[in-house]
Amino acid sequence: MSDAYEIRQAGPGDARAIRALTREAYAKWVPLIGREPLPMSADYEEALKSHRFDLMFDAGELIALIETIPHPDHLLIENVAVSPARQGEGLGRLLIDGVERLAVALGHAEIRLYTNKLFAANLTFYDKLGYRVAHEEEYRGGVVVHMAKALSEPDPVS
Repeated sequence: MSDAYEIRQAGPGDARAIRALTREAYAKWVPLIGREPLPMSADYEEALKSHRFDLMFDAGELIALIETIPHPDHLLIENVAVSPARQGEGLGRLLIDGVERLAVALGHAEIRLYTNKLFAANLTFYDKLGYRVAHEEEYRGGVVVHMAKALSEPDPVS
């Protein structure tokens, strides 16, 4: 993903750090939607049993993460969290790029994600990365926007 940062897969001992970073990253959305977004209260001890978490560190500090869930026909991005102090540096993009390469390596032709319709910055960010709205659904008084991106095989090296 990048030589400038240490990136590794999470293990069971990382649940506390994952929870702390996710709560910090998502806190800005609470006033907008009037409740905590679901990643703030997720059971990360349980999620670590079946989801993949790629953690990004800078000088030993966890600064960003991406959580994915494999499905038979696609890879789902469940959560992207970047420390508020590090947002805007392209860390989320680096993690998503890496997960897209992983999805292709695993044989997936599509990657999916979802976000709250009120999170306009997220919608703009994902649109710039090539994700398109697949559908919307009502959820807990709001609207979830499901997005997808078709993936292609990497170009063969000459």
